[in-house]
Amino acid sequence: MVEIEIDGKKVEVQEGSMVMDAANKLGTYIPHFCYHKKLSIAANCRMCLVEVEKAPKPLPACATPVTPGMIVRSSSDKAVKAQKAVMEFLLINHPLDCPICDQGGECQLQDLAVGYGGTTSRYEEEKRVVFHKDVGPLVSMEEMSRCIHCTRCVRFGQEIAGVMELGMLNRGEHSEITSFVGKTVDSELSGNMIDLCPVGALTSKPFRYSARTWELSRRKSVSAHDGLGSNLIVQVKNNKVMRVVPLENEEINECWISDKDRFSYEALNSAERLTKPMIKQGGQWQETDWQTALEYVAHGLRNVKHEHGADAIAAVAAPSATLEELSLLQRVVRGLGSDNVDFRLRQSDFALNSSIKPWLGASIAKFAQLKNVFVIGSFLRKDHPLLAARLRQSVKMGAKLSVLNATDDDLLIKLANNAVVAPSLWTAFLAEVAVAIAAKKEISKPAGLDTVQVSATAEAIATSLLTGKAGVFLGNTASYHPEASKLHALAQWIAENTDADFGYLTEAANTVGGYLANAIPANNAKPVFTEAKKAYIVLHAEPMLDSAHPVQAKAALDQADMVVVMSPFKHGAEYADVLLPVSPFTETAGTFVNCEGRAQSFHGVVKPLGDTRPAWKVLRVLGNLLGLENFDFETAEAVRDTVLGGTDLTAQLNNLAKLLPSLGGSAGSGLERVADVGIYSTDAVVRRAESLQRTADARAPQAWISVAQAGKLGVVDGDMVRLSKTGSMLVPVGIDKSLPENVVRIAAGHMLTTSLDGMFGAINLERA
Repeated sequence: MVEIEIDGKKVEVQEGSMVMDAANKLGTYIPHFCYHKKLSIAANCRMCLVEVEKAPKPLPACATPVTPGMIVRSSSDKAVKAQKAVMEFLLINHPLDCPICDQGGECQLQDLAVGYGGTTSRYEEEKRVVFHKDVGPLVSMEEMSRCIHCTRCVRFGQEIAGVMELGMLNRGEHSEITSFVGKTVDSELSGNMIDLCPVGALTSKPFRYSARTWELSRRKSVSAHDGLGSNLIVQVKNNKVMRVVPLENEEINECWISDKDRFSYEALNSAERLTKPMIKQGGQWQETDWQTALEYVAHGLRNVKHEHGADAIAAVAAPSATLEELSLLQRVVRGLGSDNVDFRLRQSDFALNSSIKPWLGASIAKFAQLKNVFVIGSFLRKDHPLLAARLRQSVKMGAKLSVLNATDDDLLIKLANNAVVAPSLWTAFLAEVAVAIAAKKEISKPAGLDTVQVSATAEAIATSLLTGKAGVFLGNTASYHPEASKLHALAQWIAENTDADFGYLTEAANTVGGYLANAIPANNAKPVFTEAKKAYIVLHAEPMLDSAHPVQAKAALDQADMVVVMSPFKHGAEYADVLLPVSPFTETAGTFVNCEGRAQSFHGVVKPLGDTRPAWKVLRVLGNLLGLENFDFETAEAVRDTVLGGTDLTAQLNNLAKLLPSLGGSAGSGLERVADVGIYSTDAVVRRAESLQRTADARAPQAWISVAQAGKLGVVDGDMVRLSKTGSMLVPVGIDKSLPENVVRIAAGHMLTTSLDGMFGAINLERA
């Protein structure tokens, strides 16, 4: 440790720290623009000049290493004079457009100009003009004349997002920040550049000119879109969500959020919002009041139970429903005597049903400190943008990442080992890793794996995991896999025999909470729509987009006597009998349990739209109308406390199953499908966010095939092909050099692909 003095106060900091770090530790503010605690040092704005005793001239605090006994003055005459001189230079070319600038009111340059700027400018020449750029639907670069070249956006892209989409051209007063020729900014984390920009050069395109910052009230919330549970500040004006920005939480999302969390709020005010209860009578939809609608539902459920038995009633929910909603939904279904309730709509293997309650298996902070990580079956960058960003930093610090998947997507992370094999061969590959570990440790290999031949990649992964401080994680695609339980058993054996952490990169905001709320069948679970039921309650889910078998889901819902859709949006009109408008996460109190088993409760940030009501209240009233016991909750907190109690949640979660490792079925000779769920197709809210749907990541699905397959079929990029898997569809083909020969990649979760049933397994492809 090194002791230095700043403005008369002594402080001890790590050797190699900068003066700025010491000032931050003391709570002394030094003005700056280019410095950011999460980015590398650029020292190009010079605003943080300070006086250092014995130094001939002021030095930048962000780039001056501490030395023992150093004496720094941050607000002496010499320092302030230097800072004012820098401010004068910065303002020479800056346009005088504060009254119309979107950043006005939260602009660092504006704030510091009050303290360090002059009352008049000595510069009388014409100011420079920088041409605006179009970099896509999310980030606006309309006012690049305001840019002060701090390069925060450039460094963010390189260091955090992993891709340099913006860079600086030219020199001197001709310098400008721009994207590559004609390219848009497509990173799934691009919105963070808006927060980082200390002036109004980069602004939010969807929010631009819709409100002034001082008109907004700020309310805390939690992301509803992936398993991380990012902390948010939702900004509201006139009871309408206007903008979403990150709330810093070092243990979860640091100071970043993904674009999905940032821009999905547009859907909350979309024309597709359902605002009144509706009942279908004689094939016609009619608006009604809540009392009538809920009595109609209660009567219908009683009738189905009376005529077909309780087992004919089922409920399905999206894994982004709150803990309270899932808990009350399963209480309603079980109160009626049925066991058919599930939120795992994309899962197809239920051999592990009640034996595990999956979670990350470690804290997010510990996950980021692992030195050898093996991720199985995950479109990591798009499924878990911020966990991928954490891994990106870990790999830079020397960690090794190994991946098993059916595609070779660019994760923008340096991979130590990369196994790209067809999904039907994943169990065989994990068996190779297990056998390699057994050989290296000189222990007996799992029974039934005697004939397994170990490949070089499997050997390398085994070596890496045995080096220590390791983690083995199953991704979303692994949990959807038709042999998910076999993958789990092998991955668990590998983790246990390498002393690695073992867990799941969980799918949605409340996947872990769904298990805690017991919203799964107690016994004989199977894919949700395999057995058609007579009555369905559908909560927050869009079955054709959210389930593994859309064709099966549609058939089951079409033949049901009663389907109740509880959703913030108008959908399901073709098969539903009742539409109940329930609140999205911004209009209700609730709790999400994130991947690390952390329960985060939140309150509604705006009043419910129209006649919308929080789903937990609707389910509570429905329970009362059905005469069920224990439905007398007054608050969402009361429901939460019955589920969670006061205990440590991680003690209730469990990744360890008693299943023995075994080989899966052998690969078929034909083509097989692998389905990713697009980053902007994951849930009902995101699918309706207009700006997100205009991004490159939201493009209509293509059928991606290998070069060898394209040669066999005689097709080139852009040709139309017919895919068939139960149903069939015409789709343009794309050629991906990295795909295994027999794999066809076509996205799920999109309206265009709902005629294909099943996210894995045999698929036919022919030239159209």
